[in-house]
Amino acid sequence: MNKIDEKSNIKDLTSKINKMQKDGNISKAIEICQSAIKQDPTNYDLHVRLGDLYFEKHIDVYQPKQYLDEAINEYQIALESDLDSAELHYKLGVAFYCKGNFEKAQNHLVIAIEYDEKHYNSYLMLTKILSRKNRHTEAMNYLEKSLEYGGMKNSRAHYMYYILSKLSKSRSWDTKLISYFHLLQALIKLPFDKYARKEALIKMISIKFLPVFLKGYYFEKTMKINEAIKLYSEAIEEAPRFVPLYLWLGNAYRFEGRVNDALNEYRMAIWLDPMNMSAHKLLCLMFEEQGDYVSAVEIYKKLIEMNPNDAIFHSNVANIYYLKGDIKNAVSHYQTAIALNPNQNWTSIIAQTLGYIFHESKENYDAAISAYQSATILNPTDIDIYLSLGSAYYDKGDFTNALNTYRIALELAPGNARIHCNLGFLLWGKGMTEDAVREYDKAISLDPNYDIAYNNLGVIYLDNLGYVEKAVDNLAKAVECNNRYALAHYNLGRAFALQGNKVEAAKFLQLALDLNAHTNELDQNEIKMKIKELFE
Repeated sequence: MNKIDEKSNIKDLTSKINKMQKDGNISKAIEICQSAIKQDPTNYDLHVRLGDLYFEKHIDVYQPKQYLDEAINEYQIALESDLDSAELHYKLGVAFYCKGNFEKAQNHLVIAIEYDEKHYNSYLMLTKILSRKNRHTEAMNYLEKSLEYGGMKNSRAHYMYYILSKLSKSRSWDTKLISYFHLLQALIKLPFDKYARKEALIKMISIKFLPVFLKGYYFEKTMKINEAIKLYSEAIEEAPRFVPLYLWLGNAYRFEGRVNDALNEYRMAIWLDPMNMSAHKLLCLMFEEQGDYVSAVEIYKKLIEMNPNDAIFHSNVANIYYLKGDIKNAVSHYQTAIALNPNQNWTSIIAQTLGYIFHESKENYDAAISAYQSATILNPTDIDIYLSLGSAYYDKGDFTNALNTYRIALELAPGNARIHCNLGFLLWGKGMTEDAVREYDKAISLDPNYDIAYNNLGVIYLDNLGYVEKAVDNLAKAVECNNRYALAHYNLGRAFALQGNKVEAAKFLQLALDLNAHTNELDQNEIKMKIKELFE
């Protein structure tokens, strides 16, 4: 075949490809394009066309297979002959974005802009990537460029502006008006933006499955889980690449306790859509429920990689690290969550948690105090924070600041029994016994079922003041309020022993021994020694 005939044949094949694609027969179009490439393997336009066809087939929810790798391969072959093609770098950027590889996607998109500073689609894709990473200021800068160069073909950029403005902390009337102006522009320009039209068609397909979701939801609420599973499974057979179906099916399996089946569905959703946040979150939740903290951490790492500025992800993975006993990583992620500070009340809780870890796990009182102080600044009316701060000062031996902290708390909540109880403990430790008794009495008057206050007051009467009868009365009340309180049982046993009532003493000391086996409040050997002393 001479070159003229060959070119004519390629032209005919290209015409057939166009017809097949227009008719929606993408598989046939791919076959014809592959045939054309065999005849002219150096025709890089055909490689680009084949890459586009593979990508179009990939986003078809009715196709069982993924075609991203095939699309990327064709684009890379074409790129070999045209390294400075902005459009090819853009197409590769989109494909890597869909694979969840943000780094490669961003690299190709930046190169596309270097070769064509007016490539509005690349600016828009960079906006999407940066907004996913919560880097909204940078995202808006790229979006402005996309709007500037896109003209009538950029309905998507206007819609993206509308979405990002809704996430903005500034929700003034001016901001809202600008937001709705961009939404109107998105609708006006929709007919001129072929990519926007394709996205709209995909959303229309999603609406088609709304009845499936509603019917499945009804089955789940009426406890017809097997029928819901059957419904979702049949829908997946019809549209094997529609990701929400796998999440709905996974949730149904999870509700029925079929853990492995649920995990498989969530993993399938992630395989189909590596950037699906909901699938990753559900998978994390399943791993946490099963106590598989190693797997949960790995998923959270991926979520943080996709969205590094999400404070909740950092806080959640910190919780898991703490449960695993990995204090170093737990502290690191709590500190990151605090630095991101999405909400002052929420961040104050995280700061308080960090303070607790330093206080209890690392015995780093200065770091604990610093974290608690940060929490009080973020939420100056939370009494629990002041109680924790006061406790940290006390354990450090800084009684003056502990006392000042409790007094601040009392100014905020004079009727809070816990503050009076903590203050009583502080005064007791300083040797101010009468003042301590007064605070414990106040705590009990505010909360007549306060077991700790009764116990501590009983011990003061027993060990400090020698009022054994009063000690027995208060310790008996502590046991009555909390029959699982090993320390109170132990102290009541000691009080009965001082009264000479060995039978009651032995009874409560034995109860303390049994309870302490579960609560670990005391040294078991100490209790056993007390029991032994009764009969010597």
